[in-house]
Amino acid sequence: MTRRDLLTRAPALAAAAALSGAPAAKRKARFRTAICAYSFRKQLKEGSLTYKDLVTMAVDQNIDGLDLTVYWFPNTGDEFLLGLKNFAYRNGVEIYSISVRTEMTRPAAEERAREVEGIRKWVDVAVKLGAGHIRVFGGRVPKGASEDQAVAWAAETLRRGAEYAAEHGVILGLENHGGITLRAERVIEIVKKVDSPWVGINLDTGNFREEPYRQIEMCLPYAVNAQFKTEMRYADGRREPSDWARIVKLFADAGYRGYLAIEYEGREPASEAFPKHMKRLAELVRPYRFGA
Repeated sequence: MTRRDLLTRAPALAAAAALSGAPAAKRKARFRTAICAYSFRKQLKEGSLTYKDLVTMAVDQNIDGLDLTVYWFPNTGDEFLLGLKNFAYRNGVEIYSISVRTEMTRPAAEERAREVEGIRKWVDVAVKLGAGHIRVFGGRVPKGASEDQAVAWAAETLRRGAEYAAEHGVILGLENHGGITLRAERVIEIVKKVDSPWVGINLDTGNFREEPYRQIEMCLPYAVNAQFKTEMRYADGRREPSDWARIVKLFADAGYRGYLAIEYEGREPASEAFPKHMKRLAELVRPYRFGA
């Protein structure tokens, strides 16, 4: 059989295997490590740390990429954005994601239109930074509205934002972040309603308040980015250390390919705690760095 014959027949062979019940080949996982800028929110806010400092930190700790929470950007002018992009590239660090605030559940059409315009603005920023992903929030259920109504508004807003994002090659990741995205079922429902290859889930491992490991597993087929927390916080007020070994295995078994960014929110100062947690995560992801 020639190479051309093999390529021609491959889709038919795959379909035949599926119909016969033969198991499909397991998708290999491929992981990269990243800093979520929110981990250093205090320092960024007070100005004792800059976004360029995060690039240097990534180099010093052998971290692959940056998920830049935009809240403390000094501005969105070219001098800042392109300067940061140039600095990151010259240091071999990828700015692969930015994280922004959105509230997609606004009842009034004109308010939702403003949310769409906000998403478009941040898509333009992501393009200038070279980031292929933006973390967005769903929002809360407005007073007097039902959760079903809020989900419909969020899906509409996200769909319209995704149309512009698709034109610029940027993926929007809807985070499980309370409100209408408190439960995996609702996050998945919104992503399915949008039905776009440019929309997925920004999977925060510490934001589910009940059965977190089960809900993480549910979201994994739709995950386009991941933010790792050091703790699980439950609805009854309990706090437990996150079982990262268990979570990494879930990601590996799901064939996830992408970044795992630490978003540190613990009590210990980030400057002291972050390197220890990153060392631990790096050990766990090492077998999957190049596919496993």
